[in-house]
Amino acid sequence: MPRVKRGTSHLKKRKKLLKKVKGYKWGRKKLIRLAKTAVLKAGVHSYVDRKKKKRNFRALWQIKISAFVRQHELSYSKFINVLKINNIALDRKVLSELAVNHPDILAKIVMQVKK
Repeated sequence: MPRVKRGTSHLKKRKKLLKKVKGYKWGRKKLIRLAKTAVLKAGVHSYVDRKKKKRNFRALWQIKISAFVRQHELSYSKFINVLKINNIALDRKVLSELAVNHPDILAKIVMQVKK
């Protein structure tokens, strides 16, 4: 059986790793051992932060809706409750967009559910 030399595949693997860490600080951009851990940690952080991003956006939507609804003498929780009671199925993302870009439309909705 012929001998197999693995230099090319080894080099390819390291080049791929170093390409991922391009732009990192200190030795993590050029030292293999440090680059491996940097890539692992970066992957973990990116996964976690994708989940956090959803949380942060939902909180932002709630703040925008709350700020708008307070101008019309309602609290956020009461407004959401009244929407559910009246079977108005608008999610928080849409409501916040209406609050920012189309306040007259959301004001009509608020007056409708306030009755």
